[in-house]
Amino acid sequence: MKEILHTLVVLTAIVAIFASCDDTQTYAEQKEYENSCISRFLAGNSNVNTRAIKVISEADFKAQGETTDTAKNEYVLFSSTGVYMQIIDKGCGEKLKNGESADVLCRFTEYNINGDSLQLSNRGSFLYSTWVDKMSVRNSSGTFSASFSEGLMYNCYSSASVPSGWLIPLTYINLGRPASADERIAHVRLIVPHGQGQAYATSSVYACYYDITYERGQ
Repeated sequence: MKEILHTLVVLTAIVAIFASCDDTQTYAEQKEYENSCISRFLAGNSNVNTRAIKVISEADFKAQGETTDTAKNEYVLFSSTGVYMQIIDKGCGEKLKNGESADVLCRFTEYNINGDSLQLSNRGSFLYSTWVDKMSVRNSSGTFSASFSEGLMYNCYSSASVPSGWLIPLTYINLGRPASADERIAHVRLIVPHGQGQAYATSSVYACYYDITYERGQ
């Protein structure tokens, strides 16, 4: 099963690689192509995203209470990382406190933006829906660190390393476990450039779009 999973992801990544570069293409040219793919995605010209995204600044994001208007399809751009984030639901519970560590359970869908295709998912009725990703997270004075201990990402990429882009929402969302039908877990969407992504994205210079939920582990 693990070998099949690796093969599927590698094949998807190869599509992106052949679409974006040849043997003579420089890293700068690969980055330029990645940026053009992200721009196309933001414009809604993608199989994955057919609705134009309204990009807001960090200042606007803070001014409106660190929220994004989903009716306007708003995403905040974090200029220092190039990551775009939309908060669907901040979730129940509370934020991870300074000095606190917790296990966090994540379900996600990963789309290869350069390849304009679904790459991996453990959400809904997908094949790997039972492979919930578990990561150990620590907040050290507002800086989050994390490592996977099990799950789809852990098995697929054979690494405990958590994409840096996945940690950005932890500053703004709550981590809890619903105790009633009215409570929901945190839910965000991310556009993650290669430098903030998983190992394959980093090495092959492609961006990923994620739809992720975060839930405090037991």
